[in-house]
Amino acid sequence: MRVAVEHMTPFTLASVRYMISGPIMLAFCALAGQKIRLNRQDALRLLAIGVLLLSVGNIGVIWAEEYLPSGLTALLVAVLPIWIAVIEAWIFRDARIPPLGLAGFALGIAGILILLWPKLSSSTHFGHMELAGVVILLTGSFGWAYGTVLSSRWSLSVGVFAAIAWQMTLGGLVDTGVAFATGGFHHVEWTPKVVLAVAYLVVCGSWIGFTCYIWLLEHVPAPKVGTYAYVNPVVAVLLGWLLLNEKVDGFMFAGTAIILAAVMMVNISKLRTMKVRIAEPGIREASLPTVEAGAD
Repeated sequence: MRVAVEHMTPFTLASVRYMISGPIMLAFCALAGQKIRLNRQDALRLLAIGVLLLSVGNIGVIWAEEYLPSGLTALLVAVLPIWIAVIEAWIFRDARIPPLGLAGFALGIAGILILLWPKLSSSTHFGHMELAGVVILLTGSFGWAYGTVLSSRWSLSVGVFAAIAWQMTLGGLVDTGVAFATGGFHHVEWTPKVVLAVAYLVVCGSWIGFTCYIWLLEHVPAPKVGTYAYVNPVVAVLLGWLLLNEKVDGFMFAGTAIILAAVMMVNISKLRTMKVRIAEPGIREASLPTVEAGAD
């Protein structure tokens, strides 16, 4: 994303990525004999999830990459499990956040402040633009989390792979409309590096990463799937430092440790709550929310 967004607008990048990955995957599902036809309810639900995940959530990440190093972006995205816990507890009121989870939420805010302190204390224009990127990124992360929660509540008449393909296709169509409306396709530089970056996002990001994420949500409790947040930021920081010469300082290390600890606390509290609910009379594990079709 960091490489490609230097040569095209965020909505243009998302449009190209998902209008390649979505229809091709949809065609593969059809050739494999899977049901791909949608009824009206399926279409509306997949459109809503696709927009939240791929037009709000993913665009937030891409947009933030214009102002933030990729490592810092990944660290801020790591608060996703905290957003999910907040949405489930405070918006859908499924279950209150246990004390350990609340402590993790507070610790996560502290970690973000430490991580961003050099930017918050900067008086330069670039520092202000980075701060704007943080706001965009956190908004996009919230949209991604909301889409993930909705996907765990809505059942569909199509299989998980067809649902993934439709999410990418419908989300990509929305991104394409915005890209055309804003003239994004007039400012694309198709260099070999950009083509490779887009190809990587299609194959590794969409077909492999996104598909594995949704498949796991179909078979594993969401808090366990969210543990990927422990590893992803560390990898992104290292790759940004090795390949893009991005700066890594003491604030980055301290913020990383605190945010990952906070996410771990929230996830542990969620898993404990789920175990308690399963153990309650009349509640079986199968009755807990599972993802029928979901979310990148």
